[in-house]
Amino acid sequence: MRRAKTMALLAILAACAHEDAERPFTAPAPAIRDDSRSGSDHDFVQAASAPRDANPDETGIATWYGSQFAGKKTASGERFDPDAMTAAHRKLPFGTWVEVRRPDTGRSVRVRVNDRGPWGDARRVIDLSRAAARQLDVMGEGKVRVELRVVRGPT
Repeated sequence: MRRAKTMALLAILAACAHEDAERPFTAPAPAIRDDSRSGSDHDFVQAASAPRDANPDETGIATWYGSQFAGKKTASGERFDPDAMTAAHRKLPFGTWVEVRRPDTGRSVRVRVNDRGPWGDARRVIDLSRAAARQLDVMGEGKVRVELRVVRGPT
């Protein structure tokens, strides 16, 4: 009898657990204000041609994740593709394009935010897909210092 109750409880719990369950709310990051427009309160995403000496929107450590998550749903609901130019960020809205630059080498890559993370160490600011990590030359080191700038698109 006790075993039957336990099995019934497990069946109920399994039915309640669903892959598309609602994720915890994460507030979007504020847009960057265009102060060059006199008298305008228009918020916008920073121009893709930001000069290299412009202050980055965020600095910290970039890491990467790959094949072990291939095909699994990201926080945005799309399936993770390690060969896509995507990344995980804690706060930026899904679909935001970010230029990730290594100040030590000058190499940069543009990625689209489609997942949440990285979790753990607060110094980690972005998790890159395998393709993005390869282009930024992060694969061998595993983690590198980066500067992030929000941009308009992939090019």
